[in-house]
Amino acid sequence: MTLLQNIPALVVLERFPVPVLAIAEDGTILFANSAFGEMVGRDTDAVKSMQFAEMFHSLPADESAVSVMRAHAGLLVDLVHRDGSIVRARMSKSALLRGDDPVALATFQDLTERLWSEEL
Repeated sequence: MTLLQNIPALVVLERFPVPVLAIAEDGTILFANSAFGEMVGRDTDAVKSMQFAEMFHSLPADESAVSVMRAHAGLLVDLVHRDGSIVRARMSKSALLRGDDPVALATFQDLTERLWSEEL
């Protein structure tokens, strides 16, 4: 237990084997782990230099990014890959659950290949 208590949260999030993304209310991408970067074909610094509206293809950008992420939790979202293609992924609920949290932190499950093969 002592080991877990002493590991910084960002280290844990980076080591998660699933894509993780944190976004602020204004649409600033605060954190992306390497698994998220791989999913969208970018390194984590490139992801963090983007805004919500650049990363999410079809979600409204005229309201709080945190509110939009909460409203689309558990649903398929379209993310923009570096090559311009669309990555379809199921976005989790935010790990930060309080209604007044100024950040949303979600995980993603890439379903692009599965959905593509089902359409054939």
